[in-house]
Order: sequence, then C-alpha cells, then structure tokens
Amino acid sequence: MIIELIVALLLGVTIGCLTGLTPGIHINLVSAIILSLSAIMLKFTSPIIIAVLVVSMSITHIFIDFIPSIFLGAPDENTVLSILPGHEMLKEGNGYQAVYLSVFGCLISIPIIIIYSVLFILFLPEMQSIIKLAILPVLIFSSLFIIITEKSKFSALVIFILSGFLGIAVLNLNVNEPLLPLLTGIFGTSSLIISIKTKVKIPDQINKKPTLTKGEIISPLIASFFIAPLCSFIPALGSGQAAILASSLIKATKIKFLIILGLVNNITLALSFIVLFSIQKSRTGVAVIINKLIPELTLGNITIILIAIILASIISFFLTLFIAKQFSLIISKINYSKLSVIILVLLFAIVFIFSGIFGILILLISTSLGIYGILSNVKRINLMGCLLLPTILIYLI
Repeated sequence: MIIELIVALLLGVTIGCLTGLTPGIHINLVSAIILSLSAIMLKFTSPIIIAVLVVSMSITHIFIDFIPSIFLGAPDENTVLSILPGHEMLKEGNGYQAVYLSVFGCLISIPIIIIYSVLFILFLPEMQSIIKLAILPVLIFSSLFIIITEKSKFSALVIFILSGFLGIAVLNLNVNEPLLPLLTGIFGTSSLIISIKTKVKIPDQINKKPTLTKGEIISPLIASFFIAPLCSFIPALGSGQAAILASSLIKATKIKFLIILGLVNNITLALSFIVLFSIQKSRTGVAVIINKLIPELTLGNITIILIAIILASIISFFLTLFIAKQFSLIISKINYSKLSVIILVLLFAIVFIFSGIFGILILLISTSLGIYGILSNVKRINLMGCLLLPTILIYLI
C-alpha cells in the first residue's frame, strides 16, 4: 500500500509538471480524463491511490503553472494575476525571482493548511447555516471592494459589468469547457497580443533568489490566514479575489503580492478537499473528481490526502525552481514576439479542440475585452466579474 501511494504521488507530480508547463491545459480537464480511465485503473488499484495521483498532480500544477504565467504570459485562472507583477519583474531581469516568490508562498502555506484542516474538520459542519447566509454578502463586498479601490472607479465598474455579462452569456451556452476560452481570452491571449504589439524585449535574467525580510514573509502569512480559507467554501470567490483582498490589508508590494498569490492558490485547493470531507461540498473541479472516486471520504482517506498535499508541495517547490532556472537561462535569447505568436496560435488550437468553433468566437470576444481592460489602466482583477457577477445573480434570484 505504501509503495503504491509513493508511486501514485510521484506519477501525479510528473503529470502535474507536464500540465503546468503546457499553456491552456487546465488541471480539471486532465483530472476528468483520469476519472474516465478510473474504471480500468480500479481493476489494478484502489480509489485512494487514484485520489493521491489526482491530488499530487493538482498541487504540482499550482506550483509549475507560475512558470508559463510569468515567463510566457500564458496563465490559467489560478495564476492570471501573477502576469502583472511577474511580467514586470521579468522585463527587469527578475523572472526567476518572481517565480521563486510565488512558489515560496505556496510552500509556506503548509502550516495554514494544517491548522485549518483541523478547524474545518471539527467545526465546519456546525457552521454551514452561517456560511450560507454569508456567501452573498461576501461576494458583493469583495466585488465592490475591488472596484472602489481603483483610481478610476467608473472604468473599473464598466469593465466589471461587461465581463460579468460576458460570463453570464458564456456560462449559459452549450459549449464544452466554457471557462477555457473565456479566461484564456481575458487574461492570456490579450496579454500576448499586447506583448506582440509593443515588441517586448526580455533582458538577461538574474538567477538569484530574493532576500526577504521578516515583514515580507509574516504580513502575507497573516493576511492569507484570514482571507484565503474563504475561497475554499464560498463559490466563485477565487484565489484572485482572495489575493486582492489579502494584499489590500497590508498594502502589498510586488514581492508581498506574489507571495500572497502563492499562499492563497495552494490554501484554496488544499482546503477544498477538507471541505469535501467536512460538509460534502465540492468547491473545485478537482474536489468533484475526488468525490466521484470516493463518494464517502473517511478520516483515514483525508489524512492520506493531506500528507500527499504536503509532500507534493515540498517536491514541487524544488522542481519548479529548477525548471524556472532553465527557463531564465534561455528566455532572453528567444525572440519574445515570435514566441508570443506561437503560444497565441497554440492557445487558439487548444480552444478549438476542446470548445469548438463557438469556443473560438468566445475567445475572440473575451480577448477583445481583455485588451480593453489592459488599455483602461485599471487592475485586471476587475475582469473576474465574469465569474463573480453570474454567481451573485444566482444567489439574488
């Protein structure tokens, strides 16, 4: 059993590395493929072994995905916000440091994950009624907070509403993987087109880890401790919104923001499995897969999953830094505009394969909206209205 668990863990880390490095491939999609193959796999192993594979894969994906997000400008929904400070640092020659800060945040989230795992298991079932009442106010507050903290509040409101209406339309269309073209366009292809237009030149990179003060570590930890767990049980309040809320508590610099983003990403994903065990609610796509593999999680199951999360996080931290260092050695030698064109074509191909011709149409519209958001000089987190506004309307109606 132990050997099988170790093999599943290492296999999951390997697959997560590949998915994290491949722009446009979402971990939910790969998890769904594994689920479809589980009937065959269960002839040779047990559900908890497959669950460990899926969990370790998803954790590794969280870490590795910061590399294409920062170096290539091709993020998924969890790393979209790393583009702004991360790409800025890349253009300063500090791309490796940007990756380091992000995955360092992921790594130091482990104590918070352990603490909240115990608290959620003990107290979350009794708090369900309170949580249900709090969902709508929290969603509305987080949306308004993001808008009112902008210098140009009107522009932020317009972008939030436009992205919200786009999200409502897309989520009500009969399209496979609707979030793929929606989020890829808003945050991925739009950035790539701007990079191509401005002919970004990437300088030689400095392969040294940043020197961090105690304040740069402790304040993101404290802010994330209070904000990040909300994402694990409140729908549509993603890691992006949590990062904005947490960073606003401490007036975060670029360094602190990237650490916070790593913290909330790992905390949100890890605690989604604990929430599944405690109140039988699936708040992430990966948690849905785990629920289908093991409909009734036991305390023993969740303990194994928690250990897998910790081990996968430690392995992924060092693995990500190694790969990021290789990227930083070659990125300045590559024609970044040509690379952006290649990635752009790849993303369009991926969207067409998984979402069809309607997916391409969504991608074009969401890309246009993403470009408008960039040119409006407001935080691109306002574009997350594409998920927040539909959810708010569901709870209002």
